[in-house]
Amino acid sequence: MERSSIVPLTILLGGIIIAVSVYITTAQKKPISIHDENLSALKSVGTNDHIFGSPTAPVIIIEYSDMECDYCATMQKTMQKLMANYGPSGKVAWVFREFPLTELHQNSFKAAEAAECVAKTAGNEAFWKFTSLLFANQPVPPGKFGQYASKAGADPSAVATCIISGSVDARISSDRKNALDIGARGAPYAVILTSWASPVVINGVYPYSYLKQQIDAALATVKSKEQK
Repeated sequence: MERSSIVPLTILLGGIIIAVSVYITTAQKKPISIHDENLSALKSVGTNDHIFGSPTAPVIIIEYSDMECDYCATMQKTMQKLMANYGPSGKVAWVFREFPLTELHQNSFKAAEAAECVAKTAGNEAFWKFTSLLFANQPVPPGKFGQYASKAGADPSAVATCIISGSVDARISSDRKNALDIGARGAPYAVILTSWASPVVINGVYPYSYLKQQIDAALATVKSKEQK
């Protein structure tokens, strides 16, 4: 009797330990510097990406994010502020890639599906509006995706048909795999790219002032190289 009760307890404790470890590695309140990035595996920015700003910008911020992650919502606000200040110059662009933390957020993959289907059926501008709405109204149950898709300028019926088809699932899985391949173990996770400097990894939630400092440094490098 005692032996049979010990086994389920052991399984339960093991599950708790695994869940806690997943939470710690994916939902830290403060950014942690890590040194195991494999940025050579980073996918190049292409026409298939969701790009906010000029595709030819000399400084590009690639962000891997989860629309159910509250820290990602904070990052979203910071990125919007950065793009409001730097985007009009054409020198900074923001690329959004899907990184649903399915271990923590049961609807994160569904939210990514909805966002990608909004993009597929209504275009990139609708995608950015939709993601902004989801981040601003967290948590958004799947039953409300249609409502927000409509607000973003997409046809809810077309989006629903797209989701059911599973036609965007491979893209989401590819983005997620790429995030893991380059060393991301939590979201948000971003990389600042320029042509003449080493990539800068933003692993977690940093204040606007820090990100501004990194972008200013990247732009200074660009300006220095252009003057030579």
